[in-house]
Amino acid sequence: MDSINHQVIATLTEWLDQQLDCWLCTIVKTWGSSPRPIGSLLACNSKGEVTGSLSGGCVEEDLIEKLLRSEHAATGPEQIRYGVRKSESDRLGLPCGGRLEVLAEPVFSSDGNQNGFRGILEALDSRRCIQRTLDLMSGIQTIETVDQYQPLSIDAQHLTQYFGPRYRLLLIGAGQIATYLSEMAQSVDFQVLVCDPRQEIIDQWPVMGATMIQGMPDDLVREHATDGYCAVITLAHDPRIDDMALMEALKGPAFHIGAIGSQRTSQARINRLKQLELTDQEIGRLKGPVGLDIGSKSPPEIAISIIAELIQVRKQLQLDTLAR
Repeated sequence: MDSINHQVIATLTEWLDQQLDCWLCTIVKTWGSSPRPIGSLLACNSKGEVTGSLSGGCVEEDLIEKLLRSEHAATGPEQIRYGVRKSESDRLGLPCGGRLEVLAEPVFSSDGNQNGFRGILEALDSRRCIQRTLDLMSGIQTIETVDQYQPLSIDAQHLTQYFGPRYRLLLIGAGQIATYLSEMAQSVDFQVLVCDPRQEIIDQWPVMGATMIQGMPDDLVREHATDGYCAVITLAHDPRIDDMALMEALKGPAFHIGAIGSQRTSQARINRLKQLELTDQEIGRLKGPVGLDIGSKSPPEIAISIIAELIQVRKQLQLDTLAR
C-alpha cells in the first residue's frame, strides 16, 4: 500500500473519531490516460477538508462540491464517471482520451465505521494484508486478513479492495550514497530504514524521514526484512557489515536484494558467500553491482541507478500480481 492511501485511511479514521461525516472515494476503473491508478483514494468530510487524490486536481473540486451538496452518494455508495464527454474532459482538464470511474461512499461516524478502518491501520502497522469488501447495496463493509495482495475488483454487488504493507527499503550502511538514496526512495513511497552498527555514523545522519537503527546487520535483516514487500541494499563497502546482512537477506523473503561495488568486488563477494554455505539459488538472488547500468560514477548518480532499478522491479511485481 502506498503512503498516500495509508494517509487517507489514517485521516479518515481521525475524522470519524471527531464525529464528522465523511465520504471515501476510490478509482475503480480507468480508460486511456489517467492521472492516478485504479485503487487511488480520496476522502473528504462534512467541513470540506480533503485528503488524497484521484486525478491530481482534475475532478476533485467538482466531486467534492457535489458530495457536500448531497448530489452524489447521499445515502449509499454511488459510481460516478468522469470524461465520458469531450466537453467534460476539457472543462475538468483530464488528459486527452482519459476517463475514470469513481466509487463514492458515505462513511458516517454514527455507523461505527471507524472500527473497520482502525482495523486496517492496525493490520498495516503489523505488516499484514487486508481485504475490504463493500456491499454496494447496503454500504456495509467487512474486513478480513488474507495471505496475499490482489488487484481491486468490482461487480454489480461488491467492491473488493486490498490493503497491503508499504514497500520497505532496508539500507545497510549509513554513507553518502545512502543519504541520496533514502531521500529518493521516500519520494517514491518507500518506507526507509537505515541500519549501521556504528553509533557515531548514526548520530551524524542528515536525512529526515528515514528511520535510523543501530545494531548488527544480520539481526536487523531478520527483524525488519520480514516479507515480500521489503528490499535490502548493502552500501557499507565493508564485507564484515555487508556480508552479514546478505547472508540473512538471501535466505529470506525480500523481493529485491542488492549490493554496491564493482564487478571485481561483486565476484569476490560471491566467493565469500559460497564459503558461508549459501546455495547457488540463494546467491543467484543477489543483484551485484546493484542498480541499472547507466554509467553512474558519483554518489547521486549511483543512487539514481539504484532507485530506478527498485521502481522497475516493484512495477514488475505489481504487473505479475495483476496477471494472476
